Amino acid sequence: MATTKKKGIRRLPGAQKSDVNRKTADEAEARADVCGIVMPLSAIDNCNESHWADVREILNEAIEAAGFEPQLVSDADDVGIIQKRIIHNLYGNPIVVCDVSGKNPNVMFELGMRLAFDKPTVIVKDDKTTYSFDTAPIEHLEYPRDLRFGRIVEFKQSLAEKLQATHEKATSDSNYTTFLKHFGPFTVAKLETKTVSTDDFILEEMRSLRQMVARLGAKVLPEVREPSTIQSRVLCLRDRTATDDEIFMALAPFVGNTIEFLEKGNEHFHVPLPNLGTTRKQELLSVGRKLAKTAKILPVRP
Repeated sequence: MATTKKKGIRRLPGAQKSDVNRKTADEAEARADVCGIVMPLSAIDNCNESHWADVREILNEAIEAAGFEPQLVSDADDVGIIQKRIIHNLYGNPIVVCDVSGKNPNVMFELGMRLAFDKPTVIVKDDKTTYSFDTAPIEHLEYPRDLRFGRIVEFKQSLAEKLQATHEKATSDSNYTTFLKHFGPFTVAKLETKTVSTDDFILEEMRSLRQMVARLGAKVLPEVREPSTIQSRVLCLRDRTATDDEIFMALAPFVGNTIEFLEKGNEHFHVPLPNLGTTRKQELLSVGRKLAKTAKILPVRP
């Protein structure tokens, strides 16, 4: 798998590292050499994680050739809530490259936020991905999905030139717009920043983490409780039409070579079952109804 180069962090002359190393929108603006990256990272559209790692390396090389430092918008030097970090970087990064290949939902959402901020953005995609209606008017740089060497060399050169030209235009032209102002005199969204004490910052992060854990717990708990309410299951055979030997032979593939008959009444028996998956339970029930027409699988509750 391709590896990503990590450069040292640059600071303005005289800048000091704060007690709590957190990235704000202002810090991102000050680091004029950062180029944010928005792209798929996990498998999508028949492309696996290794493919996206190779694409990321290609983007990194083009960004560095343009004189910027590549960084995923989800990355930061501090430990914090990832959604907050993404929003701050989408707002604060001087320029962003967005790869919309495969139309990953998270990528498209983050691209929408960046365009709402009307900040300099360069969109790229592979040659197998179609244009999206809303962003089709924006120029897309295209690369081959098979990452063929010759065309990738051309793509990296084009991307480096596009990054330099876009950044220069955005910094020199006060009327520059990536997307939003082409459609009217809109007021661009801004992130308000405020200075907080170290204690307040830590408390805010703890509250966010607690809320995230609570949401995860709400999803997990129902699955955790379920096994404690149903301990086991039995096959109920009432008014059976088969002999003990016939039942033994029919059920052996499901319950093994030892079958226990729990008598519940005249010609009414329960056969304890091992833990079976949904498909195997359906197969067992089909076999059971050949032994007794009213056969059914019942839970045994504590």
